[in-house]
Amino acid sequence: MRIISVKIIKDFWQQPHHADAQQPLAAWYHEVRKEQWSNPHDVKAKYKHASIVKNKRVAFNIAGNKYRLVIAVKYDFQIVYIRFIGTHKDYDAINAETI
Repeated sequence: MRIISVKIIKDFWQQPHHADAQQPLAAWYHEVRKEQWSNPHDVKAKYKHASIVKNKRVAFNIAGNKYRLVIAVKYDFQIVYIRFIGTHKDYDAINAETI
C-alpha cells in the first residue's frame, strides 16, 4: 500500500507527550507499506482489532490502545490516506466516517 500523509504521524510522535507512539506507529507504517489490501476483510485478516468504519475508513488501536489512528483506503488504487491520529478522547470528538 502507498501511504499518503505520513507527516501527520511523524509530527504526532515528535510531540514530547506522544513520544511513546513512535515505535508502534513506525511499525504500523512499515507493515502496511508491504500490504496489498483488496477490501476491508483483508485488513481484518491482518489486524483483528481494527475497526472497519463506513466510507472506507479503518480505525486502528496504537500503543496498547492508548491512541487511535484513522485511515481512508482506496483499495482499487492501493492507497492509504492517514486522516487522524490522537488519544481516545480526541477520537471520541471526531466523526471517523467523514474525517
